[in-house]
Amino acid sequence: MSKKIPRHDFEPKIMAFVCKWCTYSGADLAGTSRMDYSPNVRMVRLPCSGRIDPQFLIKTFEQGVDGVIVSGCHPGDCHYNEGNYYARRRNLAFRQLLDFQGIDLGRLEFSWISAAEAIKWTKVIDAFTDRVRALGPHKQYHELIDPYDHYLEAA
Repeated sequence: MSKKIPRHDFEPKIMAFVCKWCTYSGADLAGTSRMDYSPNVRMVRLPCSGRIDPQFLIKTFEQGVDGVIVSGCHPGDCHYNEGNYYARRRNLAFRQLLDFQGIDLGRLEFSWISAAEAIKWTKVIDAFTDRVRALGPHKQYHELIDPYDHYLEAA
C-alpha cells in the first residue's frame, strides 16, 4: 500500500553515507519490498561506516545539502570487525567539527541499521526528513564566492 506523500513548501536535500553491507542492503530491502519513505535522500555507498571522513560532511554541506545521515552495521556486527567502532568514536569528533563550523547538529544523524531492518530505515528517513524540513534550508554556504566562478562565466 502506498501512502500519499504530502507536498511542503520546502523539500530538504539529504545525503546518506551508508555501509554497503548493512544499511545499503536494508535500504535495498525497503525498496524491493515497496515500502514508502521520503524520497529526499541520496545515498553514497561506502565499504564501511568507519571509512567516512570529516571532509565528506563539510563538503556535502558546502554543496548545498540540508542534512546528512551516516549509517552502518550495528556495533559488533561490522564486516571489517571494528569499522563501526571507529565510526562511533568519530561521531563525537564530527559533532564538534560541525558545531565549530556553525552547522546545526540537528542536521546530522547517526544510526545503526542492519540488512534486515528495512522498516527501521524507513522510520529513520521519515523522521530525519521531517526534522530537517522543520529546520529549513541550510543557507550557511550559499553566500560563499567560488574562486573559479569567473572562469565559468567567461566560457
